[in-house]
Amino acid sequence: MAGDIHTTSGTKFSISTTAVASTTDTLTEYEALTWTEIEEVEDIGNIGDVSNEVTGAAIGDGRVRKAKGARNAGTMNVICFHDPLGAGQQALIDAEATNDNYAFKIELPDAPPPTGTPTFQYFRGLVMSKELRLGTNDNIMRRAFKIGVNSEVTEDPATVGALTARGGEGGTTTATTQPKERAEATAR
Repeated sequence: MAGDIHTTSGTKFSISTTAVASTTDTLTEYEALTWTEIEEVEDIGNIGDVSNEVTGAAIGDGRVRKAKGARNAGTMNVICFHDPLGAGQQALIDAEATNDNYAFKIELPDAPPPTGTPTFQYFRGLVMSKELRLGTNDNIMRRAFKIGVNSEVTEDPATVGALTARGGEGGTTTATTQPKERAEATAR
């Protein structure tokens, strides 16, 4: 429903199991990858393009002119509770030891009820750090990972599901749900 708001609770964050080419950019390419979910994420940080501000001052009127420069999708500061047995955190640690780009997937908890699919966001990036934050007696140990985003964020938006009916055995009808696009394709 329009106007519904969502919290971050339930968001899933994953890393590709292998490094990716610098040309990996399409939804089809991202969906073909194998993913490892990163466990115990406390804060996923920010992501999204910000244009550099380019300025120049005109002598005649003393006004600064502004233009948009290169876009930067940012550096994500991902904080996790330390999990020494977590495959996802180990994948981040291993990726930090390389100069390779990995693909990342964010699954948002925003699927429209009752049968919709959630929003997925995909991007390429470098794992730039793997700090272990120990703190004081009463602190939970955490891992801080910085991910330098090296691509545009590719989004597969949430979709509304549709009900379809199929004939069953003995004259019964079974209702199933499927994403709207699949239901439209089936109806053609």
